[in-house]
Amino acid sequence: MTRFVTVLALTLFAAGLAAAAEDAVVVLPAKNGNVSFPHQKHKEALACTSCHETEKGGKIADLGKDWAHKTCMGCHKEKGKGPAKCNECHKK
Repeated sequence: MTRFVTVLALTLFAAGLAAAAEDAVVVLPAKNGNVSFPHQKHKEALACTSCHETEKGGKIADLGKDWAHKTCMGCHKEKGKGPAKCNECHKK
């Protein structure tokens, strides 16, 4: 059952990002509470290749909790901006 939920969450994550409009807030499902990802805000602050394979966007090379924690939280902590604690991202 856990694998099913993980696969479903990753599928929705990938689909959500692929279909993200320029100013959309993408909601990423997570076991500890959904994470709202303001795509436009990040697009204005970072190069697309910070997350995507090319400057045109598209597929994100690696998905999942470990990738998100390393990439997102790592960036937030490094820049001193954005949420960096569990309950600041995950909302039930």
